[in-house]
Amino acid sequence: MDDRSNTFAGWALAGGIVALGLSIVSGIVFKSERPEKMGYPIEGVESGGEGGGAAAVAPIAVRLASADVAKGETVFKQCTACHTINQGGANGIGPNLYASVGKAHGHVAGFAYSDALKGVPGNWTFEALDEWLTSPRKYAPGTKMTFAGIADAQARANVIAYLNAQGSNLPLPAADAAPAAAAAEGNAAAPAEGNAAAPAAH
Repeated sequence: MDDRSNTFAGWALAGGIVALGLSIVSGIVFKSERPEKMGYPIEGVESGGEGGGAAAVAPIAVRLASADVAKGETVFKQCTACHTINQGGANGIGPNLYASVGKAHGHVAGFAYSDALKGVPGNWTFEALDEWLTSPRKYAPGTKMTFAGIADAQARANVIAYLNAQGSNLPLPAADAAPAAAAAEGNAAAPAEGNAAAPAAH
């Protein structure tokens, strides 16, 4: 290598050292924190209050008590690329959703549901729909549905109220009973004072 090559190599090495040093210093000076208001929804993360923590989400019964069916219809428009909701409507990429609230998972005859969804026990209750719309992939791991979910808890309640109004018309759960039931569950789950908690079953 001639003197010119050594000079270029020296300057490149010096530049790399300076860049690394500036990167370390800027990382110390400028701390990265979660923004107070998120620029876009992140699947499974509710908007946080002060301090950036995840906000507690009211039970679905409470959210349904103030649900807006018209707003739910607006949110449901993003579902119409795959689903119909009119009585006797054809299946698309997803099944027809008319009168689906309260029905069993995989209830539409002739639709090819994924084994993952067919394997989920129970029916499309208000609570099940809330979990499903939060994240289909968490509710039924391996599902064919590619929809990421609805991060806004009240928007989910609005959609569920709209779905219920399309042929199911089930009575909404009592909003005042939900917090009491949750508190009772919490008290029952708490171990007695002085006793160690039992290990979780696997």
